[in-house]
This record gives sequence, structure tokens and C-alpha cells, in this order.
Amino acid sequence: MSTKTLPTFSLGLLVIFLAAVPAFAQAGRGTARLSGVVIDQNGTPIEGAQVTLSYAQGTGGAKREAKTSKKGEWSFMGLGTGQWELVVIMKGYEPYTQSVSVSQLTLNPRLEVRIKKASAAAGGVIQDESSFSFLDLGNQLYKDGKYDEAIVQYQLFLEKNPQAYQVELNIADAYREKGEFDKATELYNKLIELSASDPTLGKEIAGKALAGIGDIYLKQNKLAEAQEYFRKSIERSPKDEILAYDVGEIYFSNQNLDEAQKYFELATQIKPDWPDPYLKIGYVYLNKGDNVNAARMFEKFLTLEPEGERAALVQNILKTIKK
Repeated sequence: MSTKTLPTFSLGLLVIFLAAVPAFAQAGRGTARLSGVVIDQNGTPIEGAQVTLSYAQGTGGAKREAKTSKKGEWSFMGLGTGQWELVVIMKGYEPYTQSVSVSQLTLNPRLEVRIKKASAAAGGVIQDESSFSFLDLGNQLYKDGKYDEAIVQYQLFLEKNPQAYQVELNIADAYREKGEFDKATELYNKLIELSASDPTLGKEIAGKALAGIGDIYLKQNKLAEAQEYFRKSIERSPKDEILAYDVGEIYFSNQNLDEAQKYFELATQIKPDWPDPYLKIGYVYLNKGDNVNAARMFEKFLTLEPEGERAALVQNILKTIKK
């Protein structure tokens, strides 16, 4: 293999590959099964809890929903390999979220989700379960780039559930993508302050808010400020591999390859068996013209995800760069 940039592997060809990867990642389809049980703090099964499983990579990912049975059980089939976000909502209880790795090659362990009763003072974060239609529509509009319409739906959801502060992160993201940086920054800072006193927000939300401000600075070409906020975001939520990966994605989309590589590598350190960061590090090396290390990362990816559409794509790239 040569470490020189291959003339035939131009930016245009690379764009074709990069455009194809999110399409596969978003699908989240496969043959894996994931199941579990929802119980309270005393171990009693909870019937009727809403369980949502969303593919965590890219936008427009696959989504599964179910209600728990009398025994508190739930299950999903037809899942693809990758990182998923599990959310459990039950009136009178605090919302529960968990990042879950799903594999098509091994038996996924059964999950036990233990949720806490909401305090009497708070009365529960979710006051109106029917309002989830606003949230779902807002998410779809955001993915379609219709940010004004998305903000309206998010605000309708918040009117019904004023303590669901996490949705304000969605609104801040929408303002950021619209280019209304002052409004976005104001909301991000509000969430950072709230996270210090409100346990329902947690370090993850603060980390994402800090990363959001970092992205704003990056969009303004204020690199020193952006790096400082990205550093703070990881310090706030150091074990969140998705946050590290997302920061890498922000840098990668801005062609800041060295910083992108640093955060993708951090994601691999936090979760060594997650294939996606290795795939992106491979693309970083490919953009740098380092085909030897690109091949090494792609081969590492294939050890973790040897089958499926993404694996087939990577195998084709390896054939190209090894010629």
C-alpha cells in the first residue's frame, strides 16, 4: 500500500462514500433483538410505560416504540448494529434515558430499567403523554431543516410539560442551525446553569449545551473559543462517547481533521467496542492521504462490524486504496 494520495480517490469520490455511509447508519435495520423489563425502585414491574428506542447515529434514524406489559416487559426486533438511545416515560416517574450498544452478531443482554418516582413537588416532568406528538413532529421538522416549524412544535410540547427542560436543547439547536446565535447561546447557558441544580437534566445535557456553544464559535471561525467549549463539554460529561463522537463530527464537517481525529479517538477510548468512531477515523486518514492508517482503521471497523451494508462499503473502499 502507498501512503500517497491516490489521484483516483479524489474529494468527489470520497464525498460519494461519505454520503452513502449516513444513509446506511440512519436506517438502523437488521436482525438483532433487544428486550428488557421496567421496574420501580422496589423491583415491582411497571405496566404501560412508554419505551422508545432510537438509532443514535446520524439524523432521521430508525425508531421503535412499545408499551410495557403487565410484567413490565418490552422487546424490539429487526435492529441494526450500532448505538441506540433508550428512553422510558411513565407518568408520575422521572424520565429515564440510556445509551445502548446493539449487535447483530451476539445475543444482546436483557436490560433491567429501574425508574424513580417523581417528587411530589415536581409532580413529574411529563404532565401530558399525548403531547409527545408535538415532540415527534418537531424532531421530524428539524431533520427536514424546517427549523421555525420545529421550534413551534417544541414550544407546544413545553407548554404541556414546562419542566421538560431537555427539549429546550432542541430549540437551542434549531436557533443555532438558523444562524440566530444569540438566542441559541442564551438557551444553552440557561441549561448549563439549570444542570447545576436540577438532577433531571444531568451532566449529559450540560455537556451537549457546551458543545452547542462550541459549534456556534466554530461556525464563526473563532477556533480558540470553540476548542475551549468543546473541552469543557467533555470535562462535564467525560464518559459520554456519543458526545465525544458528535464533537468529532462537528470538526470533521468543518474539515478540521486533526481535532476531529482527537475526539473520534476519545470515543473509542470510552467505548472500545463501538465501530463507528473507527470508521470515521478511517475517513480522516483518507482525507489526509494516509491510506496505510486508513486501511488499519477500516480493518478495525470490520472486526467489530463484519457484516451489513456499511461493512460491504468499507470492503469496497479497502479494495480501492490497496490497489
